[in-house]
Amino acid sequence: MDVVELMEWLAEQGCSVVFKADGERTQGQRWMVIVSGGALGAEGFFRVDLSSADACVKATLEHLAGRRISPFA
Repeated sequence: MDVVELMEWLAEQGCSVVFKADGERTQGQRWMVIVSGGALGAEGFFRVDLSSADACVKATLEHLAGRRISPFA
């Protein structure tokens, strides 16, 4: 699953999603993803800062799996 597919699926679940690449940040944590609301619940919030878009996708999928939320169901 790529970034766009994940964002589309999360939006369909009512979530707000932000993926950001920031050239002003250090190379080790240049990418960020934030997911909130929707399937995560009213108080649900997830954020991770990592070195690649793929790493952010993987971390987001792992977080969702831990909450028993999966785009692969």
